[in-house]
Amino acid sequence: MSKKSDLEKKIKDSEAELEALEQKRLRSMSSFIEALVRKETPSEEDVEFFKTYSDLIELERENLRQLRDELELLKIK
Repeated sequence: MSKKSDLEKKIKDSEAELEALEQKRLRSMSSFIEALVRKETPSEEDVEFFKTYSDLIELERENLRQLRDELELLKIK
């Protein structure tokens, strides 16, 4: 497989992973917001899920940026 098509596949996979992580964070955010609306303190578990998914999203976004940059460099050559 060529380097370009390999990168394109990795980008597609990374975008899918990012979307899945964002969906999971949305679910954890809904319980977090529900607690705030009820004027309750969110559970530590909900807070940890939100933080964990946020961190994973940032890592995946950085990975996606690197893959796209690498692909752009290949296109220039």
